[in-house]
Amino acid sequence: MDYSDADFDEEERQQTQQAIVEVLGADPQVYVVTEVIQSPPAPALIDASATADLLVVESHGRGAFALMLLGSVSLHCVQHAICPVVAVRPRRPPALSPAMGLGQG
Repeated sequence: MDYSDADFDEEERQQTQQAIVEVLGADPQVYVVTEVIQSPPAPALIDASATADLLVVESHGRGAFALMLLGSVSLHCVQHAICPVVAVRPRRPPALSPAMGLGQG
């Protein structure tokens, strides 16, 4: 496949805007800044935290063993950001809920 004419930055902008609308509605009551940056995520987020009031990151909840092997952007942000950080977990379908004895939390 030829991706030479693909606009990945625009696709990311659209997905981010869609996520914001899903969470905060079409007319959010808070000021949200989004930016698409071609950079490793952890250093870019730490840099952004210098001028942010709050940094919100998603935690994939892969567990301690995966964190030890792979590292974690959200963990790095919690440990090194200049502003407060909120790490949120993604919603899971009820069938994968740890309360039902499935999944790994």
